[in-house]
Amino acid sequence: MLCRTAYDLYWVARHMERAENTARLLDMAQRIALLPERLDRGKAAAAAWRRALDSLGIVESFIAEGRTLDAEGVVQHLLLSPENPNSIFNCIRTARENARAQRVAITGEMYEDLNASWLEVRRFDAQRLRHDGLSTTLEWVKTRSASFRGITIGTLGRGEGYHFLQMGTFIERADWSIRLLDMIGSDAELPESGEARDATQYFQWSALLQSLSAFETYRRTYRESVSPAGVIALMLLNGDNPRSLQTCVGAIHQILQTLSGIESLEVVRQAGALAAQSRYARIDEIIAGGLEPWLQDTMARLVRLGNEIHRQFMTTAPSRPPVTGPRQTQWQTSG
Repeated sequence: MLCRTAYDLYWVARHMERAENTARLLDMAQRIALLPERLDRGKAAAAAWRRALDSLGIVESFIAEGRTLDAEGVVQHLLLSPENPNSIFNCIRTARENARAQRVAITGEMYEDLNASWLEVRRFDAQRLRHDGLSTTLEWVKTRSASFRGITIGTLGRGEGYHFLQMGTFIERADWSIRLLDMIGSDAELPESGEARDATQYFQWSALLQSLSAFETYRRTYRESVSPAGVIALMLLNGDNPRSLQTCVGAIHQILQTLSGIESLEVVRQAGALAAQSRYARIDEIIAGGLEPWLQDTMARLVRLGNEIHRQFMTTAPSRPPVTGPRQTQWQTSG
């Protein structure tokens, strides 16, 4: 497969997955902002929206641009803004443009689905958002992402193009499994027991599960009250959870093995090492050693893997700033 084709398909999937997870982040911020906290309600709500930006590593740039750090300002920036290259608006637009460049490599149904999403998101504005409500709009975004993913699985042959689309989906989802957890977990005081300290912390972790559509999965898996340790284990180490870090990096490793064939490539080694780390890690050791250092290390390794994928298979490898952790790490963005 041509490098440019692989590049475009990889980024089609990454941008659609990014749009969905940005919607999930906004949903979680909204849920947390509404929780009864000991702080003044206005300050508590502002803190929730700030943490959403902080988990993306953009809070400083957001404030420097003179934007208002409240629900309206953050939603506008992450959902509707044409100036933000990672807004939901631009993610869907870029996914559609990349797909249009590779019409011969995908099915007609896939392009029609992306085009329909783009035509609809172009009609979004602040007035419509107030009319429909934020929750309804975010559900629409998640549904459109799921629709494209389902059509891809149901119509595209299992050739190299399919593998690059799947790899884009899983590496973006792995990135977000860390970023979404970082929004709560890095600031949480986690006792070695891994239990919630109070009702507020309990509802915050519950909000995270609900935003990921994983509340029922958690109850079926652990059959206990929501605890930070249980949620962290579900998001990082549970191979049965389709959005967990372990599931994502394991899938990436398998895809890279398929693409590399009999060649021994550095990118396969890196993916295998990351998959082994998530497969054999223990939740009690992660909590005892500190969740934040573990997330920082894993994010750094995931970023290196993404750069190596670009070096090995794509036409260019976009430069990135030094990585120190989820909050200081902005996304790799397609050219």
